[in-house]
Amino acid sequence: MTKLALTNFVIVATAIALAGSAQASPELARRGGGAAAFDVASHLGNLSPYFKPPVPAGLEAALPADCAVDQVVLMHRHGSRYPLASELVYITDLVSKLANTSAAIKKARLPDSLAFLKDGYTSTLGHDDLTAPGRMELFDHGVNFRLKYPQLQADGILAGLQDRVVESAQWFAQGYFGRTWAALNASEFATIAEDAATPSWITPMDTCPKWQYDYGNNATIEWGNVYLPRIAKRLNKLLPGVDLTPDNVHGALYACAYDLAALGTSPWCGAFTQSEIEDFEYELDLLMDGAFGYNLPGSMGEVLGSLYVSKLVERLTNSTGDAKPLYLEFGHDTTIDMALTALGLAKDTPPLSAKGPVRANRKWRTSLQVPFAAQMVWERFSCATSFKGPQVRLVLNDSPFPLSTCARMDGRYGTCAVGDFVASHKGSAERKWGDAVWNATCGTSAL
Repeated sequence: MTKLALTNFVIVATAIALAGSAQASPELARRGGGAAAFDVASHLGNLSPYFKPPVPAGLEAALPADCAVDQVVLMHRHGSRYPLASELVYITDLVSKLANTSAAIKKARLPDSLAFLKDGYTSTLGHDDLTAPGRMELFDHGVNFRLKYPQLQADGILAGLQDRVVESAQWFAQGYFGRTWAALNASEFATIAEDAATPSWITPMDTCPKWQYDYGNNATIEWGNVYLPRIAKRLNKLLPGVDLTPDNVHGALYACAYDLAALGTSPWCGAFTQSEIEDFEYELDLLMDGAFGYNLPGSMGEVLGSLYVSKLVERLTNSTGDAKPLYLEFGHDTTIDMALTALGLAKDTPPLSAKGPVRANRKWRTSLQVPFAAQMVWERFSCATSFKGPQVRLVLNDSPFPLSTCARMDGRYGTCAVGDFVASHKGSAERKWGDAVWNATCGTSAL
């Protein structure tokens, strides 16, 4: 992404906002025709459109009136996107299967949940790039962030160097800065490479030779062998002559999620029962926990996430003497999940299993943690009387997230004194890329 490309980035936020008003409201469309009591779109794991999770029971949503936020560190996931190329193939294969069996579908007596198939199902989804709703998510978040913290002024942005991440940062910047954002020079709108040659707290796994995406993907395959065949069996009874495979069912579940991400609605979301959607959600939990969380081998998840925690502590404590009041950074769902892992948050005991069962009370919930456009916000604040000394709070997707692994968490607000936070996570706070612990966990990289 060149400086010229950045300064020539064409902003059409008003047009998108007007177009968005003509679409079905996300709150109405997200149900996809399913039962009104079950919100499908808030159970699609890391493929969920952005939503605010409920405030944890017993926590106050707002800080005491005598407290003031004096520093904010934002890590923002990119907005809603099209499927990855590896996911899109499942959808295109499903479309082909349905087209080849259209005669059988037209003869079948379909339930209301599958009636849309009479007219055929086609897909125009692209892959990898942000969708229109994804652009709107980021623009809106930029506006809201400026309104939420008017006392803090950002002077720059950092984005992981991947198209959808950079574009997300640009849309956020347009909402936050307005038209003057284009005046940011290359040092103010900065990118950091996402590759095996650049140590980064945004994508630390890229410089960890022993890390493998298959740690999570293999778990999804194992769980898929459990739940997908039974869905295929149910649907095939309703669709005689179609013979959907488990992979076709996977494609239909992806179509539900990615139609929502691109169009705001999907006929497929209403084709599944609540328990089937929850099984798909669990698959995505297994993926993220296995590849970027607690189910990585040994302490790999904690070590990878510690690069972010180390950077966070550096800023909260101003250990380098140049801390800024506001950091705006853009990365991935993986960035957030690895940070939570390094902090010991959202940890399940026993760990999640690809054999099941799906525990409704599990702590690791990607739908709540890292939907599209997820926002991990760290607030450093001080109070006249309510708290003594600087405090820290985690606000995840606009809801407070209790810092339960801090030695002395405040039970009412879920907050922690900065000093206690640093002491409670001393190992992560002191982690450096390439140190003895890193090399023992990841192997020595030839950088």
